[in-house]
Amino acid sequence: MTDHARGRSVASTQAAVTGTGSTRAEASHGIGKCPTGIAGLDEVLRGGIPLGRTTLLVGGAGCGKTVFGMEFLAHGIRDRGENGVLVTFEERKPDLIANFAGMGLDLAAWERDGKLVVDHIQVDPSQIEVTGEYDLEGLFIRLGAAIDAVGARRVVLDTLEALFAGLRNDAIVRAELRRLFTWLVERGVTAMATAERGIAALTRHGLEEYVADCVLVLDNAVEEGASVRRLRVLKYRGSGHGANLYPFLIDDEGVSLFPITASKLEYEVSSERVSSGVPALDVLLGGGPFRGSSMLVSGTAGSGKSSLAAAYADAACRRGERVLYLAFEESPSQLVRNMRSIGIDLGRWRQQGRLEMVSTRPTSFGLEPHIAAIDRDVRRVAPDLVVVDPISSFLQAGTRRDAESMLARLVDMLRLRGCTALFTSLTPGGGVIEGTTTSVSSIMDTWLLLRDVEGNGERNRVLHVLKSRGSSHSNQVREFRLTDDGIVLLDVYVGQAGVLLGTARAVQESEDRIAQLARTAKAERRLRVRERRREALEARIAALRTEFAATENEAAIELAESERRDQAVELTDRQLRDRRDFTAGLASSRPEAPQRVTARP
Repeated sequence: MTDHARGRSVASTQAAVTGTGSTRAEASHGIGKCPTGIAGLDEVLRGGIPLGRTTLLVGGAGCGKTVFGMEFLAHGIRDRGENGVLVTFEERKPDLIANFAGMGLDLAAWERDGKLVVDHIQVDPSQIEVTGEYDLEGLFIRLGAAIDAVGARRVVLDTLEALFAGLRNDAIVRAELRRLFTWLVERGVTAMATAERGIAALTRHGLEEYVADCVLVLDNAVEEGASVRRLRVLKYRGSGHGANLYPFLIDDEGVSLFPITASKLEYEVSSERVSSGVPALDVLLGGGPFRGSSMLVSGTAGSGKSSLAAAYADAACRRGERVLYLAFEESPSQLVRNMRSIGIDLGRWRQQGRLEMVSTRPTSFGLEPHIAAIDRDVRRVAPDLVVVDPISSFLQAGTRRDAESMLARLVDMLRLRGCTALFTSLTPGGGVIEGTTTSVSSIMDTWLLLRDVEGNGERNRVLHVLKSRGSSHSNQVREFRLTDDGIVLLDVYVGQAGVLLGTARAVQESEDRIAQLARTAKAERRLRVRERRREALEARIAALRTEFAATENEAAIELAESERRDQAVELTDRQLRDRRDFTAGLASSRPEAPQRVTARP
């Protein structure tokens, strides 16, 4: 659960219990409220029973009147530091102490600590009748002493009939009832009084409900062979309250009442995506389902619904979230063992306290107690994710119409509490695949369908995303496989014969791989031929370049030699010129010799 969603849930609960929000307005401008501490009841009563006044609990035998009263006292002692008094006119004190010890309430210890007084008063009308009139002064004295002994703020009287047994005068009964309730108000205590159901009227005398400020009616009926307990607020002076029938459960943990019968679709939503535990499925859902949304996974038996739910729970635990897994077909140890076969270890999350698994038989009690029990578990665990596997099992505990109503209220309750929810549902074989046994798909945010496809002598699983509100999701079918490493979604394989699954897919893929290998080999041969040609061409180019370089080198050598010859010739010519010039100059500077005349003989 995100901090925002968790804070909203806690705030709503505190508003109901402590008198904040709308209840605070009633407390400041109307009557005060005294929280009962009973899960769900304070929400129905918008904060609790009237503070400093008397509330009447009416019901037949086995409805839980005494348990409600004792829970009211226990909450005051344990959670609010308010001591109490329990006056019983029928059950003996040792019996009461033994009965509530089984619910974890140690009345004897509270008495020793001065927090509680348990007083059994055996009423004899002849002993408290004074001068022909009925008088409760003796009771007032005894009750007042008990209140003063522990400084009690809460009082429970069980039951009123014993006070007026055998008394036939209704006027006296009404007057004494009013006097009793007024006396309790004057003592500054908040009281609960129990009364038996009448035959012709609500109570045996038909008067108690008119005197009390708040009247709660408890009922224990048998429907379809299952016991169903319900509560109704008949009246509440000075305060608004829930007016529906609310199922409640009594077990070793006390009373749990389911308060939600939503008339308005008002709850916070989140845009945060969470992983389903299957990456390919998250892609199909546009990034994963929204936090706080409801997902339905439907399919025939063996299609993998529980496996997908386990993957969802495993992913949530990996994120550090708390998960409540409600199983109605398998025990926790069986689920843990079975999920190990596909690589999902739920056992470690149970050991770490992140996963709470509750396994219950669908026929253990009726639908209403089921929803009350789920509400109690949600309050206790405060989960981020709730898995209900499968919802179709609720048809065994009631009629189809009742099951659909119960599930609609359950979905609303989880949304109001900000819980992400995953429901699995069995689709009967041979029926319409786009349907569920409980017809709740319309209220789900996301609907996944798992089904088996039979062909070529085998059955294979496929997955469809039928809807996903607020998400751009895929409309394609995916092959759904359970492997040793978890759940795998594969693109469907479309061959010349159509969509192929299982063995047919494997054979076709093998043939396609062989054909691909042949095409690859052919292409590689072509590449090798081209490579050889390229290498030969590059070798010729290299040879030509070498030949050209050699020719250029020879030309450069010849040019250099020619230049050297030219320089030598030029040097020689210059030397010759210089010699001729020197010789000529030398000759011009020599004196002319006298001519010798030789006489001839």
